[in-house]
Amino acid sequence: MSKSPGERVRVRSFWWWKRPRSAFLDIGLALLAAVECAASTIAFLSARIHVSAAGAVGISLLGALAGGSLVVRRRWPAVPVLVTLLVMPGMLGVVLLVVALYTLASTWEWPSRRRRVVALSALAFAETAAVMALSLMTPGDAPVDPPPLWGQILLSVLVAVGLTVAPVVTGLYVGARRRLIESLKDRAHGLETELDLLAEQARERARRARLEERTRIAREMHDVVAHRVSLMVVHAGALERIAGKDPDKAAQSAKLMGEVGRQALNELREILGVLRMDDERQPEPDSLAGLPRLVDQSRAAGMAVTLTVSGSRQEFTGEAEQTAYRVVQEGLTNAHKHAGGAQVSVLLSYAPNGVRVAVVNACPGGERGAAKLPSGGNGLVGMRERVIALGGTFSCGPEADGGFRIEAVLPSRLAVRAEPLR
Repeated sequence: MSKSPGERVRVRSFWWWKRPRSAFLDIGLALLAAVECAASTIAFLSARIHVSAAGAVGISLLGALAGGSLVVRRRWPAVPVLVTLLVMPGMLGVVLLVVALYTLASTWEWPSRRRRVVALSALAFAETAAVMALSLMTPGDAPVDPPPLWGQILLSVLVAVGLTVAPVVTGLYVGARRRLIESLKDRAHGLETELDLLAEQARERARRARLEERTRIAREMHDVVAHRVSLMVVHAGALERIAGKDPDKAAQSAKLMGEVGRQALNELREILGVLRMDDERQPEPDSLAGLPRLVDQSRAAGMAVTLTVSGSRQEFTGEAEQTAYRVVQEGLTNAHKHAGGAQVSVLLSYAPNGVRVAVVNACPGGERGAAKLPSGGNGLVGMRERVIALGGTFSCGPEADGGFRIEAVLPSRLAVRAEPLR
């Protein structure tokens, strides 16, 4: 985890201490251990031998060096323990011993360095018990009789357990707890990062869903409106040509143009109404059952178009039926735009492997239509995407005789049930 500039400055200012209070604590413990080591050693020796002033000064310096090892206990936790083991035969410092063993057990990784921790702790226990036993066996000038041998051994062991085992166990517990808290913090940080990633992925999915929905609505509007508007333009062109020659036919064309326009408005309202509807109110999609009416509308606009149906009637899913309907609708719109006056055939074939729809127009001949219809070039691309998305196949292209074919095949797995023709 990266540190802020202020934290880096504090670490450099106090060497290996992360906080100033840690430095003050270690220095204070080192001073206390130095004083305790020197005082206890001088008192122990003074009760048994004469200690000169020079000897006291030397013992004080040695105690200061031994206690001062606690200053580096966070950086090198084994150093104070080794110093304790070296000076313990002649100098028993309780503060130095307890703090050194506690630091060793709490800072070293137990699974990876447990042999070293156990070995150093065992040596400290053995030396502590030996020093205590030696102290009890040589009471000095004290008038009190020493306890029996077994009592001296038992008392030495109990004191050694209190001075070595207790700080080691406490250090192991504190170190394990500290590592657990750090692992929980790391896990929480990882979960936070994962949640941020999931939120970003959710936003990306929402953005893609919005984009797909806009694309779907635009495609649906193109499929529905373009066909109706194309018929209206064809009727308007015919009306312009025959207005002065055949008023009755012109009136009929105007009536048809009005009906087509109203249908376009109704279908446009249905599409836009989807944006305001809940999931329970969906408009009825166009289906293959509406192909005769679709063909009649193109026939009324002057197109020579026929519809041929073969095979046993099958009902497909709503999306599949609507896609097939849109393919025929786009084919008729394409014929209005580019093959005015040509013969157009709409083919609907039900087969065991699915349903096939095709719109085939012959080579345009003679007058190519009075109305010039604009083309965005996206209709066939949209049809291909819709058919392939359902697992079907789509093809379009010119015929050998100069005509044009649009064909789509949807698989039988999209069928709901079969109905025989009557």
